[in-house]
Amino acid sequence: MKKGVPAAAAAILLTAAALVAVAPQRWTFRTADDFLRGKFDGISISAEGVMTLAPREEKLQGPAEDFYLSFLMTPDGGAYLGTGHEGRIYKIAKDGKAELFSQTTEMDVTCLAVDRKGVLYAGTSPNGKIYKITAPGKPEEFFNPNEKYIWSLFAKEDGGFLAAVGESGGIYEIDAQGAGRMIFKAMENHVLCLKLDRNRDIIAGTGGNGLVYRIGLGGKITVIFETPFEEVRTLAFDLDGNLYAAAGGSPTRGRREDLPGAPATARETGVTVSVSAAGAAGAGTASQVPPLQSQAKVPPMGVAAAREGGALFRIAPDGLAKRVWSSADEMIYSLFWNETDKRVVFGTGPKGRLYTADPDGNATLVIQSGSEQLFELVPVGVRTYILGNNPCSLAILNPDLRAGGEYTGPVLDARMISAWGRISWAADLPAGTVCRFQTRSGNSAEPGASWSDWSPPYQKGEGEAILSPKARFLQFKAHLQAPTGKPGPALSRAELFYLQTNVPPAVNRIDLLPVNDVLLKLPENADVILGLESRKAEDPAKDDDPIRLMVGQRRVQRKGYQAIQWEAEDPNSDALSFTLSVRLEGEKIWRVLEEGWTETTYAFNTINFPDGIYLFKVTASDAGSNPRPQSLSGEKTSRALIVDNTAPAVRNVQAVRESNGLNVSFTAEDAFLAVKEARYLVRPDEWRVVFPEDGIADSRAESYKFRVPLDARADGLLTIVVKDAAGNTAVIKQNF
Repeated sequence: MKKGVPAAAAAILLTAAALVAVAPQRWTFRTADDFLRGKFDGISISAEGVMTLAPREEKLQGPAEDFYLSFLMTPDGGAYLGTGHEGRIYKIAKDGKAELFSQTTEMDVTCLAVDRKGVLYAGTSPNGKIYKITAPGKPEEFFNPNEKYIWSLFAKEDGGFLAAVGESGGIYEIDAQGAGRMIFKAMENHVLCLKLDRNRDIIAGTGGNGLVYRIGLGGKITVIFETPFEEVRTLAFDLDGNLYAAAGGSPTRGRREDLPGAPATARETGVTVSVSAAGAAGAGTASQVPPLQSQAKVPPMGVAAAREGGALFRIAPDGLAKRVWSSADEMIYSLFWNETDKRVVFGTGPKGRLYTADPDGNATLVIQSGSEQLFELVPVGVRTYILGNNPCSLAILNPDLRAGGEYTGPVLDARMISAWGRISWAADLPAGTVCRFQTRSGNSAEPGASWSDWSPPYQKGEGEAILSPKARFLQFKAHLQAPTGKPGPALSRAELFYLQTNVPPAVNRIDLLPVNDVLLKLPENADVILGLESRKAEDPAKDDDPIRLMVGQRRVQRKGYQAIQWEAEDPNSDALSFTLSVRLEGEKIWRVLEEGWTETTYAFNTINFPDGIYLFKVTASDAGSNPRPQSLSGEKTSRALIVDNTAPAVRNVQAVRESNGLNVSFTAEDAFLAVKEARYLVRPDEWRVVFPEDGIADSRAESYKFRVPLDARADGLLTIVVKDAAGNTAVIKQNF
């Protein structure tokens, strides 16, 4: 049974064996893309598709808040945590304990920064103010740009700040006393993130058209890269000056070419309310707000939808950009450059994954969190603080590995009730390590109470029979385990076999083409020009005519032929053959015309059939793909077909000459079909059409009566031609 690749398998590039139904099909997991459709708990997967134990994630007890929006480490090893939607700021001690430090009058604390003296500053929304907090519980308004959002706050060496704002879209420069001015006005409505390059130029990412700007020390503004996405959410530099820009969302309006110095078009955007949000935190880093759920009264702190895809770009100092990672259903919320490993580290949503990628785009999934968004990543030495949302979480990623982890594969769809074969896998197993699998099955696309329990563990990588009961859907999970501090197993392949229950084929429809219409197959070879010159730039004989390639046939008239077309399918995608049968109306015996027919068109010459009313039957069989006892068939009978190769009978012809005209009358009758038309000829005149007495030729018997004006040169011979609907023609000649 071979009906293509199952839907779940196709989504993850699983390989279904293109075999006949008597052989099992298989799902093979071999590449990173194959495995990434599943869920990872304490498991990493490399760019080469090898699964290993993940670094150890240390959970911290964070405060009970709706969202964690910003995070800032302090020199003493503690941290500040900005939250929403109560505008609270917490101080996190070295031991991970959190206590309320301050509360602003705004709903969300979107970004945090400290000045040279260690004083804390907080950017907020939805009224876009910056607060200075000199002591616990004492927030003071420091700067109010009359904006809705403070997306990013960057502490300058001179004690001042740079603030990225929305919804007017700009950057403010603020001195240590809180006096500020706008130094950059974007064409977009949101500037979401800020960085300084090694020349101290400001690099900014915007929301609306996904542009990356450079604002030079002299005020010169240039667009250094235009992404194909709606937002540039976060930025990071490596030590060679390469800029990594994370973008996501889809532009929703046209672009306007009125930005000075821009290599690509730009536009001014309006505020878009969506289900996701974005913000900024830390010294020049950016972070984004998770979906606002029911908080519709607060505009989102970003423009792109939470479940849209995104990409990561590496922009060289000369401006050349390369896409190093992309996803159709994940977008990046935070990133940083790891100089030790020479890799960019980034957190995504909505699957809560942390990846690393080298400059060439070879990406490794490091961990998958229990939170949907890895909202902000803050490196501290060899450890990384991870801020998550939906649900809120605060964790530290350590360099040492977990002792155990579990991978749960996607739900695999066999498309019908199937028997399960064997499960096998390939894994390197250092001494003391374990790799084992389990399966479960069910008949609903989402696993639930109706599914079977997880099977007992399979422990033989060379293969074991799958113990789960027959069903349409199957799921597996792999458990990896290693002694603490020892190298763990490395899983590189998993394979599961199944055999679909054979289901009979179906003939869905039968079409009888109009009588005398047949289909001609177009020549497979292209036209060849005779005597073509030998020195030619290209081969003109190549057939790239899209109409020829697409149609492959044309309809023509062939007297006496009848063509039949049908549509048939097999749920197992078995190879089908057809038996074509016919019987005369009133008979009970079907007479076989063809057996083993493999096309879905059949044409025959009706001259070989007596006139009458016939029924045709098409029987589809999957015997070519199944053993004889298991083969199945399905059939369908056509509507009645009239075979009529006899001309109409023309009777009672009267042609009486009267003065300068000829009075003509006759009857025409056909045994099966309607009389279609009648014509007459009296030379030297032309052929003339004549209608029956009732005005419409629509029945098997028609009467004609008409007067023919006669020319003085008339030759005295009347010729009458009558045709029926099948094109059968009767010719009568009458002297007058």
